Amino acid sequence: MRRRAFFGVAAGLAATRIQAAEPPVRVAILGHTGRGNYGHGLDTMWREVHGTKVVAVADADPRGLSQAQTRLGDVQGFADYRELLDRVRPDVAVIASRHIDQHHAMAMAAAAAGVHGIYMEKPFCRSLTEADEIIAACDRSGLRLALAHRNRYHPALPVVKALVQEGRIGRVLEYRARGKEDTRGGSLDMWVLGCHLFNLIHHFAGEPQSCSAIVLQQGRPLLASDVGEGAEGIGPLGGNEVHARFEMADGRPAFFDSVQNAGVRESGFGLQIIGTEGVIDLRIDAEPLVHLRTGSPFRPEAKPAAWQPVTSAGIGLPEPVADIRKQVGGHLAPALDLLAAMREGRDPLCSARDGRVTLEMICGVFASHLQDGRRVKLPLTERGNSLQGG
Repeated sequence: MRRRAFFGVAAGLAATRIQAAEPPVRVAILGHTGRGNYGHGLDTMWREVHGTKVVAVADADPRGLSQAQTRLGDVQGFADYRELLDRVRPDVAVIASRHIDQHHAMAMAAAAAGVHGIYMEKPFCRSLTEADEIIAACDRSGLRLALAHRNRYHPALPVVKALVQEGRIGRVLEYRARGKEDTRGGSLDMWVLGCHLFNLIHHFAGEPQSCSAIVLQQGRPLLASDVGEGAEGIGPLGGNEVHARFEMADGRPAFFDSVQNAGVRESGFGLQIIGTEGVIDLRIDAEPLVHLRTGSPFRPEAKPAAWQPVTSAGIGLPEPVADIRKQVGGHLAPALDLLAAMREGRDPLCSARDGRVTLEMICGVFASHLQDGRRVKLPLTERGNSLQGG
């Protein structure tokens, strides 16, 4: 997001609040305690978003519902999100559960209920078929869906694009990403954390054109007998090691790797844009998000170049957004952008279509693996779960 747009959204909403010319945007929270809960604070964040009001919450778990009602200020509570949507008719539905097996049904119900906006926890959904159906429903109703890939809304990203275009790292050679590589390393890491990285790769490199990949289990190629029900509602899943290469629209390759228990908490989880004369490094959910190191990444130097922070103001400059962690990490910038997208009739910065591209990359990995690592073209013809065979 350009800094001007970032501040413009906030200023516009502040003006609306001061003038009190319009009623608040009515927000309903769809969560499920024990099955993904409420994501990364997707329920309570709205108390900080001016011009909105949480009016209801749905949770199939009775105790979780009671706690959510208390947490959100004694709002209306429903055990069934469909009943909430039918009776409350909110302006915005927040699909908060981290378990994605309910995302499709919730999004389709919200679209049918006539909501104007959806804010959805990542990952998007379980298959390209589900993504296609959600996008078609959004197009029919005109609603705007934004995904909670919060780093995509960081105001330093336009600075990164400018640095690349100006040649500050020379000629871009590749994009290289690694997952968090903790106990979830491999396929699960790619699904729940690698999706952030794929989203950023798409932003910088354009649409993925093809994928070649291998998925391993304990050092050998993943077999059908290794596949079981994945965590977080993902569906059929297997593999504790992933190695993938994507050909991107800008002509450069992008790489993703994740090996179970290979990571260190303080490093690894991020994306590097590697050029002939420097590297731009993005550490997911860190602040500063971006660092730059100039000089050839392949030529040993007696005195290594230092990493310089990159903020929305530029290289080595203090971040002018005083509450940047709250704005980005607390989902405030994404929420403001969604509200602006609803008013302006445009896609949010991280839209349902962006979520589908991320899914193309994830599903492409398994599609290639099932063909012994051969290159598969993207978008995929097969829109179901590759590990399920349809």
